[in-house]
Amino acid sequence: MSEPKGALLLGTEDVGKLLKKYATPAIIAMTASSLYNMVDSIFIGQGVGPLAISGLAITFPFMNLGAAIGAMVGVGASTVTAMELGKKNYPKACRALANTVMLNIFFGIIFTVVCLAFLKPILFFFGASEQTLPYAYEYMQVILLGNIITHLYHGLNSVLRASGHPNEAMIATIITVVANVFLDWLFIFPLDMGIRGAAIATVLAQTIPLIYLFKLFTNKNELVHFDRKDFVFDIKIIKDILAIGLSPFLLNSALCVIIILINNGLKRYGGDLSVGAYGIVNRVAFFFTMVVMGITQGMQPIVSYNYGARQFSRVSEALKKAIVLAIITLCLGCLIGETIPRLVCSLFTTDEDLLNYSVDGMRIVMATFPIIAFPIVIGNFFQSIGKAKKSIVLSLSRQVLFLIPLLIILPHFLGIKGVWWSIPISDVIATILSIIMIYRYYKFDVKS
Repeated sequence: MSEPKGALLLGTEDVGKLLKKYATPAIIAMTASSLYNMVDSIFIGQGVGPLAISGLAITFPFMNLGAAIGAMVGVGASTVTAMELGKKNYPKACRALANTVMLNIFFGIIFTVVCLAFLKPILFFFGASEQTLPYAYEYMQVILLGNIITHLYHGLNSVLRASGHPNEAMIATIITVVANVFLDWLFIFPLDMGIRGAAIATVLAQTIPLIYLFKLFTNKNELVHFDRKDFVFDIKIIKDILAIGLSPFLLNSALCVIIILINNGLKRYGGDLSVGAYGIVNRVAFFFTMVVMGITQGMQPIVSYNYGARQFSRVSEALKKAIVLAIITLCLGCLIGETIPRLVCSLFTTDEDLLNYSVDGMRIVMATFPIIAFPIVIGNFFQSIGKAKKSIVLSLSRQVLFLIPLLIILPHFLGIKGVWWSIPISDVIATILSIIMIYRYYKFDVKS
């Protein structure tokens, strides 16, 4: 790990250089993370079959709900940590780390117990049929049993990045991806364990870097490290973590509702294979949005630290540069999705019907892709400066206020295309709102 002074450079080094320094490893990490999910889908699609792809898509609401809890703790903790470092309050930053571990364990246990108890009826509610249920059930049984590992891995990785160690956070993610690729191949092909093997691979692949993360945080020479006395619930820190983390929690929870509506709509108008098509389109779109999330993760410690240090010009500069980079990334995604969708989708399946559904969906969903840079980056910006309410409003507007009504109304008139078109239309409206909100913030709220 780098020297403790690394975190202090957030307030002095050139913003462009800082964004490159922090965003590059975060982008690599998030790209690797998206490849991690994509590899699962590719191996399952090619090694198990098209219905297994659909079964995997049924589990997406579960994955989003688990991610919602993990993000609530991880994002909240990383923001609190970065802001306390900006204030030079190092003991409080260490207490935030300890409380992150305890909160992840607490929420992880509750989530696992509740979901396992009602797994089959939940999966039917999420859009499973008699044909896809066995695949979804096998996969989620294993994922839920390893849920605490997942929460701890993501939570500690977020804090590590915020505490001035983006490269180490990147290494942890790359370890996960490499391990997952090998284990997916091993369990699905030589060992012939089907979709359950993919789930086991996922949990084991996260266990390895988690050990690495625990080792890093035991170094007492670091600004942020484990200390036995800090492992006591601190109500003030917990409130701060949960308040800041409420926005990504609600966002991912909303995504859970959205995916349920999409899965059920696609199953109704197109059958099980159209659900699998959404699984493919989601993975591809997720790849590019994760790159953007990597950019925002690189932006987050810069913004949080300088906001805490009251260097507002540096805060604005980081925001502007992050938006430009995000737009460029999503333009590339749009180009690929509109020009070579069949080539991309063929990575996941050779089934002609599934391919046709996937190609049609991809062209529609990615038609307005570049503009979502604004709601994603601006939402993260408000989160990074502790403006939780603004972040929540922006997050929920895109995923709840706009998309859910569209998903309910449009399919009645347009059938399966109505499900697909709901997504880009919602993105357009959310983009307009995000631009209005950031304009009003700088006009009325900023105090230089």
